[in-house]
Amino acid sequence: MFKDLETAPKNHRVALDEVLASLKFNDDGLVAAVAQDARSKEVLMVGWMDRTAIQRTLSEGYACYWSRSRQTYWRKGETSGHLQALVELRLDCDGDAVLLLVEQTGPACHTNRPSCFYLTVEGEKVRVTTESQ
Repeated sequence: MFKDLETAPKNHRVALDEVLASLKFNDDGLVAAVAQDARSKEVLMVGWMDRTAIQRTLSEGYACYWSRSRQTYWRKGETSGHLQALVELRLDCDGDAVLLLVEQTGPACHTNRPSCFYLTVEGEKVRVTTESQ
């Protein structure tokens, strides 16, 4: 499926069910999901989704992930109120990753930082680059 889409013209459309059936989920039935701020384009976090989480995200309009540690679905921000409203869901060319363009309410990281990517490698050191809010 994804190989065929490599040469498809712009605006070519394929049924969602067909595409979801072709996603390359890992052995646990999951695919990596990158959340990115729709306006600033800052990468906010990486989570995991299965087909149900993707479908819930699309139908409800808010990011829903699979928690590998708790073995259950979780809506980003369900306890903190820091929701991720879905603007657009994209799939990569190989069908093995999902990109969620979102409007983030509050910080995305459980540390209360805007993004989970606040650690920057500088030579032999790692520097914390953002304050907790």
